[in-house]
Amino acid sequence: MDFSQQIREATDSIYKKISKVMPEIEWSVHAPYIYKINKLKKEKNAVILAHNYQTPEIYHGIADFSADSLALAVEASKTSADIIVMAGVHFMAETAKLMSPSKKVLLPDMKAGCSLSSSVTGKDVRLLKEKYPGVPVVSYVNTSADVKAETDVCCTSANAVKIVKSLGVKRVIFLPDDYLAKYVASQTDVEIISWKGICIVHDQFNEKEIINIRKNNPGIKIIAHPECPPEVIKASDFAGSTSGMINYVRDNQPKKVMMVTECSMSDNIQVENPNVEFIRPCNMCPHMKKITLPKILECLENETGEILMDEDTINKARNSVERMVQIGR
Repeated sequence: MDFSQQIREATDSIYKKISKVMPEIEWSVHAPYIYKINKLKKEKNAVILAHNYQTPEIYHGIADFSADSLALAVEASKTSADIIVMAGVHFMAETAKLMSPSKKVLLPDMKAGCSLSSSVTGKDVRLLKEKYPGVPVVSYVNTSADVKAETDVCCTSANAVKIVKSLGVKRVIFLPDDYLAKYVASQTDVEIISWKGICIVHDQFNEKEIINIRKNNPGIKIIAHPECPPEVIKASDFAGSTSGMINYVRDNQPKKVMMVTECSMSDNIQVENPNVEFIRPCNMCPHMKKITLPKILECLENETGEILMDEDTINKARNSVERMVQIGR
């Protein structure tokens, strides 16, 4: 598509916002798609929800709402739009459908999965419940609807500790992220029966890398996602969800910071914190990066990639998500 003068003028305010993290030659490729998507979503009464790991041209250019998994679920339940386009991965689109079953929910690439979500099935959960009868199941939101349907309450990294404490029990089944389970165990007195799933992004970080970054950058603040290995969290200054990490940077304004998480987070947050220097040894999520502007445009134009689920699964799975939302952060 041509980067016409009309498109340049219409998108100039967006580019000024993200110019620090994107060269103009790259913007000339993105801007025509952004212009067309923003026009089309108004015509179709569509809303675009974007996870914090999306690239800046999506996060700042077309998203009506950008957030972590918990906030996206809440927003999906409140929207008056006819169409929800999820700029995220499959389980996020499913969760949006659970929260707004009457809406048309679209995912620009149906192959945008998640290593955590694919590590466990509904059958696995049923077997765990047979092995540990009466023990409540807490499932990370990074799971399929089939898993959520077998779950007592969902959680996100933002509220996992609060969710587990709220149950008032001595032990819980917590799945699928083994590292997040270990983090929750370290913050509570509850016995955690965990699943051995990992996030392929956060599992790549190691303690030695964190120590070297700190050695080469005196005074740096290192903030980690709870999906990281325990030794990485221990070597960091703060651990929190993507929203927690964003709030930490905004509230503390460190001179220099490393976000131990997916690459695009630093770009997106630097836009809103221009006085903070971001050190960027990061890992890229191959699933999140399947979502691109051309795919979003095609999805919106043709209304492809619709999330379809049977009513029984929706009703069962929605209960666990709604309970999570009620408990909140």
